[in-house]
Amino acid sequence: MSSTTDDDDYRLEVLGYKPSFRREFSNLATISFAFSIMGLCSSIATTLNTPLLLGGPTSVTWCWLLGSCMCFTLGSSIAEIVSAFPTCGGMYTASAQLCPKSHRAIVGWIVGWLNILGQVAGLSSTEFGLANMIWGAVSLSHPTFQLTQGKTVGLFAGLLMVHGLLNSVATRYLAFATRGFVFVNLGTTVVIIIVLLATTPRSEMHSATYVFGTQGIINQTGGWNNGIAFLLGLLSVQWTMTDYDATAHISEEVRRAAYAAPAAIFIAVIGTGILGWLLNIVLMLCSGPIENLPGISGSAFLQIMALRMGTPVALFLWSFVCLTAFFVSQTALQACSRTVYAFSRDHGLPDKGFFGHIANSTRTPLRAIWLTTVLAIIPGFLDLASPVAANAIFALTAIALDLSYIIPIFLRRLYANHPDVNFRPGPFYMGPGLLGLAANVACISWTLFVCVIFSLPTVFPVTKINMNYASVIAVGVVFLSGVWYVLGAHRHYHGPTSNLDAETKARLGLEEVRPDSSSTSEKEKDGVLVSLNSA
Repeated sequence: MSSTTDDDDYRLEVLGYKPSFRREFSNLATISFAFSIMGLCSSIATTLNTPLLLGGPTSVTWCWLLGSCMCFTLGSSIAEIVSAFPTCGGMYTASAQLCPKSHRAIVGWIVGWLNILGQVAGLSSTEFGLANMIWGAVSLSHPTFQLTQGKTVGLFAGLLMVHGLLNSVATRYLAFATRGFVFVNLGTTVVIIIVLLATTPRSEMHSATYVFGTQGIINQTGGWNNGIAFLLGLLSVQWTMTDYDATAHISEEVRRAAYAAPAAIFIAVIGTGILGWLLNIVLMLCSGPIENLPGISGSAFLQIMALRMGTPVALFLWSFVCLTAFFVSQTALQACSRTVYAFSRDHGLPDKGFFGHIANSTRTPLRAIWLTTVLAIIPGFLDLASPVAANAIFALTAIALDLSYIIPIFLRRLYANHPDVNFRPGPFYMGPGLLGLAANVACISWTLFVCVIFSLPTVFPVTKINMNYASVIAVGVVFLSGVWYVLGAHRHYHGPTSNLDAETKARLGLEEVRPDSSSTSEKEKDGVLVSLNSA
């Protein structure tokens, strides 16, 4: 283990950063983390209403298959870059290293803010969804229960505080707990599939035409044609299969990070795609009359379970779905706090590196953890004043994150032959040929397409209440971050910056530590490419 850790730390130093974390995440813990960030059954539970009630069962089944196949190209492209740059900055750090020196600061700045705000919005919306899942169970078991915004926001804030406390422990405890997440996640999904099939009479199951064919296209948008209504089903799969690079953000805590982190992303995308499609098919087969959904609980997923299993069994299994959502928030907070830490370490925040601090007691970024917790609570409190504004921030998640992913993928191809850019593939590499290029082009094109779908209002007539403000918020983030950079941030932020001391630089023989190294020669040492003095 010591030799492996030394190799990992050496790779990190070559990238320009001092090892600060303890590498406690094993292969199992890393894979479990990657599965947990997507959530699977809990993410489908919180998003099923959208495709089912807008486009119908056919939209649910085929959009999941289509979306997960395209997400596989994005996940593979991200894994390739993560393998080359296994730092907690993730795609933010990579984007600044994959463009010419003159562009690194502004590219890193914009991608960094898109990624951070996307993660914060994702954490906040996931926690808010968990609060609604819990209250939905209460409403199902106590039909006279009166749910208020205050109760939802209060539970939401309390859950975030709990996750803040759980993330404040040492890495070895986080790694130990994370190992079990994948078994609860996948186990719950499999059990729900089996129980639904076992408790639904064959005579009451819907036909294949309803689940896969034209009979299952039920347009309830109030204005969109059937094609757009069908495509709105992509919102579920794209929201579920996002935050791919979360595993990269813990890579400085992972053993054999250049191998384990990309492999975990690759495995989790495949597993989530396949098992998620099976779950959606079974849900549609057993869904009953669509006019009875989403029911008193407000969740079509829970209502289908209650219809087939009975309320007691449904609520018992629902507790594990909620537990899965709890794990999503736990891993999302850990990943986001590491991104905040990395951005502060590079002086991207106006804090003089305050949040880029590692606590001696836990060897974790406690300041960044609690800053992330507070930031994630804000949209929930905003719901008390303006649910429209809160929902607009929640909707930012997928657009902001996906844009922050395709920028470095695009830059890698655009500046492949630029003298300032020297992309050195890691162990996970699709090669220089057609396979890697096709995956990159497909994921970039697909992401731009789904960003358009994400920006459409879902129902008509469009009012200020149901208007989709996601695109406005995303463009606003890019514009305001650019203005902030021009007006003042350029004085303290110059792109990813090495924090190695002079002695370490001398030991490595680094003239100008990456990512700012441009005129260097290369030497292979212990399986790691090292930039040496050109002299």
